Amino acid sequence: MQLSLMAPRSEAELMARAEALAGRVLRDVAAVVSMPVPADLRHHKGWVGHLVERALGASAASRDEPDFVGLDVELKTLPVDERGHALESTFVCTVPLREIGEVDWAESRVRRKLARVLWIPIEGMRHKPLGDRRVGAPLLWSPTREQEEALRFDWEELAGVIGRGDIESLTGHLGRHLQVRPKAAHGGVRARSIDAEGGMLETLPRGFYLRAQFTEAILRQAFGG
Repeated sequence: MQLSLMAPRSEAELMARAEALAGRVLRDVAAVVSMPVPADLRHHKGWVGHLVERALGASAASRDEPDFVGLDVELKTLPVDERGHALESTFVCTVPLREIGEVDWAESRVRRKLARVLWIPIEGMRHKPLGDRRVGAPLLWSPTREQEEALRFDWEELAGVIGRGDIESLTGHLGRHLQVRPKAAHGGVRARSIDAEGGMLETLPRGFYLRAQFTEAILRQAFGG
């Protein structure tokens, strides 16, 4: 297997690279890009995503912009089981706690990140050794009008709670398709938000996540099943 680590110049080139990965095991992909395969993901949670970024030539690194900068395409790896069902929620982006009350949906990070997504399903069954897990068929996706409206509804509800200073009351149960959950390496990490009186509040960083049922529906619509 040969891969170009340079940034792809078109969506067609990106898809050709992604299709070349389909059916490969992670150990083979890692060998091509010279990345060691960890024994498991307990202390390497971002390893699979980083591996696929390297293999496909993603250029954004950790910057707040789409992974394929010149194409405005975001890359999302999606752990699935033997039947292709999504196994977990998908991280979208961090929540800008202090600014979210001043931003509307059209300018939001979530909308920008999800405008064009390359989904790469990857076997995520825990009983299967990491290096033996296979890469699935890629899907280049943009939300339908109905999907965007559903995401916008959730985002506005969640952003409203945070903007009112009620972030500590927010749980992962709110939001039908999009949810907010803590996003930090450990419990000691803190970010600043606004409290109900307009003052500063130190709290855990938060992230926006797509629920597994939403991403599974995307795959089902594209591939059937």
